[in-house]
Amino acid sequence: MQKSILITGARGGMGRATALAAAECGFRVFALDRDAGEEIRNDNIIFIEADVTNEDSVKAAFDIVKEKTDTLFAIVHFAGIYMLDSLIEMECEDFEKIFKINLGGVFLINKTFMQMLGEGSRILITTSELAPLDPLPFTGIYAVTKGALDKYAYSLRMELQLKNIQVSVLRAGAVSTGMLGVSTAALDRFCEKTELYTCNADRFKKIVDSVEARSIAPEAIAKKVMGILSKKRAHFAYSINRNPLLLMLNAMPKRLQFFIIRQVLKEKKQKHPDK
Repeated sequence: MQKSILITGARGGMGRATALAAAECGFRVFALDRDAGEEIRNDNIIFIEADVTNEDSVKAAFDIVKEKTDTLFAIVHFAGIYMLDSLIEMECEDFEKIFKINLGGVFLINKTFMQMLGEGSRILITTSELAPLDPLPFTGIYAVTKGALDKYAYSLRMELQLKNIQVSVLRAGAVSTGMLGVSTAALDRFCEKTELYTCNADRFKKIVDSVEARSIAPEAIAKKVMGILSKKRAHFAYSINRNPLLLMLNAMPKRLQFFIIRQVLKEKKQKHPDK
């Protein structure tokens, strides 16, 4: 009997690559995404246009899946957005939006499709390498949502283990997807609009550019996901392409972390020639 997998964010680089990899492994893939972009041509992939933050949209997606199968072997979460901003200057609607998508969307999908998960099924949630780390300036809002998602996943694993359903997280570093372009554009916009951190933000952009230069292909994520789903007893957390500099910084005492970031990003005073 063919097993079925539900993948959110299936139009994006990681979601698309994973959908194709799963289909090639013989799974029937229900590929959810709110973007009705180029169709993925594979007989084992069924694309469903859905907004993971909208209850009616998710319910409609559930009805479509229910017509095809009564059970899901796994739910794999990729849907999410990246946002870079100052925690003081960002708009209230942006603050609410990123939580609604990055955390609320996962909650709504799991709640809706839970009845299709039986013993031995899996839920895999893509968080971020930033999730277990101390947040950096300007990436704080993204890191906070991913940290909350990581904690949600841990709590969900605690509960669903009682139903013999495994929950895991994939903490991925930089991946060569459209998300990197989005993050670069977001940083450019922030550097232009910020009134509090003009010099700091410009220097931070150079750091972000160097970090994202170490990106990996989305196919590497797909391979990792398929490896996790194939394990009889999956661990809670898996990592891929974590940045060594971020790990080193996080290993330092918090007082030293604050000092280093302050020295790297602080505004330099202008030198005036002697009169």
